[in-house]
Amino acid sequence: MVDQLDVLIAEYQSLIATRSDTALASDRAKLLASRLESAIDRLAVPGSSYVQQLDLYRAERRVKFKIREIHSIALGLRDDLKAGWTTSVTELVHADTHSNYLEMADTLLGSGYKDPAAVITGTSLEVHIRTLCTKHGVDTELPNGAPKKADVMNADLKKAGVYNEARKKQITAWMDLRNKAAHGDYTSYDEHQTRMFIDGVRDFMLKYPA
Repeated sequence: MVDQLDVLIAEYQSLIATRSDTALASDRAKLLASRLESAIDRLAVPGSSYVQQLDLYRAERRVKFKIREIHSIALGLRDDLKAGWTTSVTELVHADTHSNYLEMADTLLGSGYKDPAAVITGTSLEVHIRTLCTKHGVDTELPNGAPKKADVMNADLKKAGVYNEARKKQITAWMDLRNKAAHGDYTSYDEHQTRMFIDGVRDFMLKYPA
């Protein structure tokens, strides 16, 4: 991630080295601003201060001003990534706990027990979804006080902009596999799908820490 940001930051430095106002309003500058914006969206944790700062300048039409501000955000993100300051203590604890459960699922799958592996992975996913809701201020209970089901929280997180429609659909598919495992529909999925389930949930938790 640091390497990707370094490439774009170096290109910005090359651009301003010309000391030309025209260069900072050129098509090259517009493209670089878009690439910097995309990199921050891709590499920063959704809802983080980096993304919140970026939101302030997304609609800015003055390219010279916009690229300077977005470059500053990218610099901050790059330096914090290098220093290891982008993960909170709470996120580290949750990541460690979830990692232990996924390692358990890995062991079970490796021993030929795909069904309990799928159930454990699905439970870890649901807990993570609920924790993401808490992190982003999304209600985890219905108006009557009953806890929301995973599919409802999944839809709510998408509405809140935590992740996109494609991610929401993927989580729905994962939850469907978990439900099949929990209700004894063991022939509707195989070991390969369970492996993809475990690996996919692990990647999701890394991309969207809670």
